[in-house]
Amino acid sequence: MSAVIQGARSGEAALPLMAGSERRIVAWRQGRPVRQSEFLGHVAAVAARLPCVNAAVNLCEDRYHFLVAFAAVAVAGQTNLLPPSRARQAVDEVMAAHPGCYAISDCVLDAAPPQLWQLPALDELAAGDVAAVPLIPGDQVVAIGYTSGSTGSPKPNPKTWRSFRASTALNATLLVGGTAPSLVATVPPQHMYGMEMSVLLPLLADVGVDAAKPLMPADIAAALAALPAPRLLVTTPVHLRALVQSAITLPEIGGIVCATAPLCRELAAAAEACFRTRVIEVFGSTETCVIAHRRTAEQEDWQHYPAVGLRPQPDGTLVTADWFDAPVTLQDLVELLPGHRFRLRGRNSDLLEIAGKRASLADLNRRLLAIEGVVDGVIFQRDCDRGGVQRLAALVVAPDLCEGEILDALRTATDPAFLPRPLRKVDRLPRNETGKLPRAALLAALE
Repeated sequence: MSAVIQGARSGEAALPLMAGSERRIVAWRQGRPVRQSEFLGHVAAVAARLPCVNAAVNLCEDRYHFLVAFAAVAVAGQTNLLPPSRARQAVDEVMAAHPGCYAISDCVLDAAPPQLWQLPALDELAAGDVAAVPLIPGDQVVAIGYTSGSTGSPKPNPKTWRSFRASTALNATLLVGGTAPSLVATVPPQHMYGMEMSVLLPLLADVGVDAAKPLMPADIAAALAALPAPRLLVTTPVHLRALVQSAITLPEIGGIVCATAPLCRELAAAAEACFRTRVIEVFGSTETCVIAHRRTAEQEDWQHYPAVGLRPQPDGTLVTADWFDAPVTLQDLVELLPGHRFRLRGRNSDLLEIAGKRASLADLNRRLLAIEGVVDGVIFQRDCDRGGVQRLAALVVAPDLCEGEILDALRTATDPAFLPRPLRKVDRLPRNETGKLPRAALLAALE
């Protein structure tokens, strides 16, 4: 295939698309296992039909369809473009930054982007099972992930196949071992966390991912119950909180993985007690992928992968690894500890100074969510006023409380200088598919 030819030209060794035997289970589609040979047949058939251009925005809703399309685009020597959301504006911005690219979808879209290529019905393709695993040049940029926009404009982050393989090997050692779990994910595969856990793990480790993307507690429980043990749930603090609050019964779970926003110790402990399992929080970014982990119910400190280097800087932390093209600076401030451990001390953009007093947004939000009757909420920075003074605002979901009661509860928990004004009750927060809150959406909700 074209990827093998490119590998010969690139000067870097070509690397396999997949690991494992042709009989291993890669995915589950409505309770039916899909083995590696069948998956590779789908990939080969789709790759042969793709438009002959350089890049594609993968908009597939079904997780298995996304997995096939992702692999086919890579095998064809193209790049997967991963916008921060599937909203039309976000897709248009990414496509405009890559002239000549196209979009792939597995369903009819209300607002279809230009150059849309419809994924064919996989079960009607005539490729059949394929045993040979295609090779991808190690330096091929197989994906460009865009940051969520929660702290500003989304930024592109190219990912080579070599870097994806290196980081996934560390995640597999942490989460998989020799267990061959069945994996259910509530996060979209377009997001880097969803990409690492629900696309790269099934490709490069002995993991079978469920094709669904359940969101509601009952749907998550049903998806887990339909799969054989051991089971692994990949989710976010928002979904985990909903699961705990629902008091739903889940089948036996080997572990829960959580990311995309800070997970408080109380919620992690409640989830472990409710579902009789361990909750592992992973730490990373679109720029770095996962670099650290902890069992949040019992540990405050993070354990970073030994192959990852951290170097505190005045404005954040410099992260290095052999598979990075260049060091990456994160806004997170860390205190290094022995044994590849560190403690988060907030983010450079998270620290507040108002009226000569200091606080962090993370701590303020923790106090807000601890108020009895608050279902969801966020305190965030507005633009500075004309005098350059920082201003805070809050959106809160609390059906049984009025705004004054919420402010009174906050007043007892924090300095009055950091009370958010306005504090506005809403039916729901403007979260995206990963549970994050883009700054533009927060500001729009105040208008």
